[in-house]
Amino acid sequence: MEMSAFSFPYLTALCLIPLVGGLLLLGAERGGVARSWALLFHALTLACTLTIFARFDVSSGVMQFVERGAWIPSIGVEYHLGLDGISLLMVLLTALVVPMAVLFSSRDVARPQAFYGLLLLLESGLLGAFTALNFIHWFLFYELSLVPAYFLIKLWGGSRRGEAARLFFIYTMVGSVCLLLSFLGSYVATGTFDFAELAQKGKGLDGGLAAIYNIRLGWHDLSTRALALVIFLGAFLGFAVKIPIWPFQTWLPLVYAEAPTPVSMVLTGAMSKLGLYGLLRILLPIFPEQIWWVQTPLLWLAVASVVMSAFAALAQTDLKRMLGYLSISHLGYCTLAVVATARITSSDLPWAAEKSAALSGAMIQMFNHGIIAATFFGLAGWLSERNGGTRTLTAFGGLGKPAPVFCGVMGVVMFASVGLPGLSGFVGEFLIFKGAAALTPWAAVGASIGLLVTAVFLLNFAQKVWQGPLNASCAEMSDLSARERWIVAPSVLLIFVLGLYPQVALRIVNATVSGLVEQIGI
Repeated sequence: MEMSAFSFPYLTALCLIPLVGGLLLLGAERGGVARSWALLFHALTLACTLTIFARFDVSSGVMQFVERGAWIPSIGVEYHLGLDGISLLMVLLTALVVPMAVLFSSRDVARPQAFYGLLLLLESGLLGAFTALNFIHWFLFYELSLVPAYFLIKLWGGSRRGEAARLFFIYTMVGSVCLLLSFLGSYVATGTFDFAELAQKGKGLDGGLAAIYNIRLGWHDLSTRALALVIFLGAFLGFAVKIPIWPFQTWLPLVYAEAPTPVSMVLTGAMSKLGLYGLLRILLPIFPEQIWWVQTPLLWLAVASVVMSAFAALAQTDLKRMLGYLSISHLGYCTLAVVATARITSSDLPWAAEKSAALSGAMIQMFNHGIIAATFFGLAGWLSERNGGTRTLTAFGGLGKPAPVFCGVMGVVMFASVGLPGLSGFVGEFLIFKGAAALTPWAAVGASIGLLVTAVFLLNFAQKVWQGPLNASCAEMSDLSARERWIVAPSVLLIFVLGLYPQVALRIVNATVSGLVEQIGI
């Protein structure tokens, strides 16, 4: 069932505003006011997002603001957009993080019209991917987000930007090819690219997609189970690279370290959510049975992502690489929650409640992590700029004395990353562990090690950078200016609001989560 209460194409407008702005900036000859024009288009995008939010019915779990029309009818490709709770949360996150990255950026960016134009194109791709409901339509937006990201890393990155951009391209291209091949196979078997139709076939009582694949494809004498697993694992690999899940994470630390700070903010704050969104929107509803078949190895990968990435962060001396590994660890909790809900249980209310808790936690963690991680990277960029571009932890020390406000703000963000109660990072992790502890106790216990290691290395970071004797090279470091305080204030406010009153975000996803738990039907 779908609901379309408004005739104005809000979602089309949402995607077109940054797309048009990006193309205009890329075609501009002079870049003197490129930053201001970029902020104007980001503001218009945010205004459109808030309008959608104000008109969104949080009590309904069906798709809203639906736009649907024939595009390539001969192969079942439609222009199909829609929004539910998780989509709205990701759209809000994107509309907040990208302009925040622009505000955190330096005013003397080389070729500003190209830099800010590509950021707008990246935002358009993300918004399109978070609202598309047909695979080909979704895949085009997904790829659109990758192209500007590659050039932003390649042209404005650090000394190893060529290697970082190459890694980013290779990993994402391999993942995209696997994803495309899997869904082409699904199309040949089912005749549709529509996510809702595929999900309906995935929960069929006559064997679901596995039986359809066996009847329609019958590839190399593979068994019904093996063929379904091959197609599922191809799609899973595409999303696993994007999240990323261990051991497909080796591209991320270098890319995050070498990308310019605003780009790192967008990559970790919004773009990394595309993979998790794919698990929630696409894989879990369409392949619930296949996830259950390989649930144990997938849980081991999720736990490894949490724990091993936390230990890797502990060993880093480069600030941005440390934050990159921290991002992998935190997103591992979300993967754990999604995979845990694929456990076959009875239809009793307690089991449904635990699955709802885990999925709600994953969705809230995606949003909260996006705000926290993007702010952390932005502050790290300011810290590095104040010290001549140095990011080595040993180059700092005692900065709490000359920059007490900077120290306090970064402390709030750091404790939110640790999951301190009262701050936004706590809410998602608590719900994830509440659900996972009931559904897959051993995985929840294993992942809890990551909480301890995260606390250790972040406190170690605080000790090296902000406490102890003042490093002579940092004696003249300035505190946050009035302008910088205004830039970071909304993020800090959100961290407190969502920590003290998480219902602000939970009410957006509650109906969607209930519908998803009922839809997967296992």
